[in-house]
Amino acid sequence: MTVESTAARKPPRRSGSKRTSSAAAKKTSQEPELVQLLTPEGERVEHPDYSIDLSPDQLRALYRDMVLTRRFDAEAVTLQRQGELGLWPSLLGQEAAQIGSGRALRDDDYVFPTYREHGVAWCRGVPPESLLGMFRGVNNGGWDPNSNNFHLYTIVIGSQALHATGYAMGIAKDGADSAVIAYFGDGASSQGDVNEAFTFSAVYNAPVVFFCQNNQWAISEPTEKQSRVPIYQRALGFGFPGVRVDGNDVLAVLAVTRAALEHARSGQGPMLVEAFTYRMGAHTTSDDPTRYRSDDERKSWEAKDPILRLRTYLEKEGLADAAFFTELETESETTGKRVREAIRNMTDPDDMAMFENIYADGHALVDEERAQYAAYQASFAEEGN
Repeated sequence: MTVESTAARKPPRRSGSKRTSSAAAKKTSQEPELVQLLTPEGERVEHPDYSIDLSPDQLRALYRDMVLTRRFDAEAVTLQRQGELGLWPSLLGQEAAQIGSGRALRDDDYVFPTYREHGVAWCRGVPPESLLGMFRGVNNGGWDPNSNNFHLYTIVIGSQALHATGYAMGIAKDGADSAVIAYFGDGASSQGDVNEAFTFSAVYNAPVVFFCQNNQWAISEPTEKQSRVPIYQRALGFGFPGVRVDGNDVLAVLAVTRAALEHARSGQGPMLVEAFTYRMGAHTTSDDPTRYRSDDERKSWEAKDPILRLRTYLEKEGLADAAFFTELETESETTGKRVREAIRNMTDPDDMAMFENIYADGHALVDEERAQYAAYQASFAEEGN
């Protein structure tokens, strides 16, 4: 399998004039820029560099993953609107990018997410309740990163790319054959941390895959105000390959990410995957996307919905019957109710918990601050008496 996209190949040399040979022009025009295996209409297509062969069970499992991820994501939005969460960054529309890449990972691979990788967390076995607990403010993440090889969410934009690169350099020195994947958005690609990570990973041939979910908007800034070239082509400037995949095509994302991870594991260094997708909802629940983008734009992307296109394919090919979809709908509602009940029953953390797990062996200053805060809290009880 060829893992490098056409973006990684050497471009034809230009003459002094702006004309290129007809052969070179023809070759360029025929080379696919977007890797796609399932069209928005649910038609299966082939790609010269990437292919995948999945059983009906595997296809139904991918569909189930996307449906359940969308369901608990929608529940989280509702919970935030009802005051149960402080904030929530929805992944609506990006289910294929996350499930496809998440299911491409091996158990020993390590994930460095942003704060929107709810579908990847699902694939790594992190319960939805743990994700929501962080946004409710009752825990600092709610899961042990080393139990799932899934790092805690990173709120600082782009810093996880450096963390992933350092971790990848470390496992390479250890002689491990696993890979690391770092998720970030199109906006983060403009951050210095991400570009520094590109530099270090290339120079040290680190086994890391940079997975950019280009959902077209960095809050209110469109992609064209962030980059003069497609994001995947930036990899060339750092000396490693990049590829753009249809981020709403779960089959293509799975195939491309598998190939990219194998590229990294086999000692060929980093690779950049740009999942070309769309953020259907707001950046977070504190955002109003109607102020900066049109309804027509959203409607054009609704026609490319990742869940709808896979369902169309399953039904058209007779790979799933009505009973499957009915049972999944029931499971979806059960998942939503379970998440809601779990969040509402979460207890607030102990006020003094903020002083724990700061220093392994304790620290005099932290002890002093703990005592001061305890005295401050006690003063309210004394006033009440």
